[in-house]
Amino acid sequence: MKLVFATNNQNKLKEVQKLLPNTIKLLSLKDIGCHKEIEETGTNLLENAKIKANYITENYGYDCFADDTGLEVNFLDGRPGVYAARYAGAENNAEKNIQKLLVELNGVENRKAQFRTIIALNLKGKQYLFEGFCKGEILTKKQGKKGFGYDPIFKPNNYNSSFAEMTLVEKGKVSHRGKAVKKLIAFLFHY
Repeated sequence: MKLVFATNNQNKLKEVQKLLPNTIKLLSLKDIGCHKEIEETGTNLLENAKIKANYITENYGYDCFADDTGLEVNFLDGRPGVYAARYAGAENNAEKNIQKLLVELNGVENRKAQFRTIIALNLKGKQYLFEGFCKGEILTKKQGKKGFGYDPIFKPNNYNSSFAEMTLVEKGKVSHRGKAVKKLIAFLFHY
């Protein structure tokens, strides 16, 4: 089976490829000749995942899936949420996003947070949705060099490591995206 993953984020692409079985050939936007940055104009994760998946199906005719992920911090009433990638500005700079979040949480004891991912799958004319969560906390400083985005400051519950200290395989077992992708894979096997 061939599926397009509607993302230009190479880190996400690697992470998801590591989770998929060999029976699913994952195509990137580059593989199908889509060089457009699909604008995320939705006000929530579900809307953005649908926008990206629908764009590929409508304009390129492929079965595909897209995800959107948010970081929801309890003390900040769920912010940055859907705006996590652009939290410190439109340029989507991970380091600036991390620094803004650390400043906002400076001196705050309640650092509980969760990552949430929603996947929209367009398959043979129908759309299916999958969701994954990972609860944890925001660290007071960066730990680790792996991963991307907020990984250096997010530590999942029951672990002593940040996402940025884990291998892709370790992260895939506990992460929000890993859990959503596992639901997607289970669905595809029973489709």
